[in-house]
Amino acid sequence: MPERRRGAALEKALLDAAWEELTDNGYARFTMDAVVQRAGTSPPVLYRRWSDRDALVRAAIVHILKEYRLDIPDTGSLREDILGLMREINATRVQLITVMSVHLADYYAKTGTSPGDLRDPLTTGRREALDVLFDRAVARGEMKPEALTERIKSLPFDLLRHEILTTFTPVPDHVLEEIVDTVFLPLVLLCTSPSRVNRGM
Repeated sequence: MPERRRGAALEKALLDAAWEELTDNGYARFTMDAVVQRAGTSPPVLYRRWSDRDALVRAAIVHILKEYRLDIPDTGSLREDILGLMREINATRVQLITVMSVHLADYYAKTGTSPGDLRDPLTTGRREALDVLFDRAVARGEMKPEALTERIKSLPFDLLRHEILTTFTPVPDHVLEEIVDTVFLPLVLLCTSPSRVNRGM
């Protein structure tokens, strides 16, 4: 007889089942009943926690983003830290990015949300993790704090996501290096250079 799941273990099993259902069938065919069957539980167990499928979908996405947070590299170099993190995302997160951006398009349209809303650092802790990487670069003197706008911090990862969604396959390593060496780092250096102060004034 299977062991009865309770508390956090039960909630994890339900959210894992919901994510698997989204991955396999997409939002359009996502139902509470399908999750119940996949999780091997009963409808009341699911509905006590999430009142409708949209609440369950959001909970499943936040759960999976927390579950699969990446370790932040500490190589002693901003370039290598960024490249190391991009390579790990590229090697392990293509399916996650595809599901988040493509399979859930109908969910975003219905609820008025976006993938960015579901990557909210307050719910997943992802921004805080990246802040550690950039704080180290500032401490090493590789960049100035004023260069750390949210747009610049997210730029290499936004470009990586764009590349993945172009082909739905991992991105060649030379493209990752090109993003870092010809787009991201020159922009960081420009924002860090004293010569940019009062430019054009």
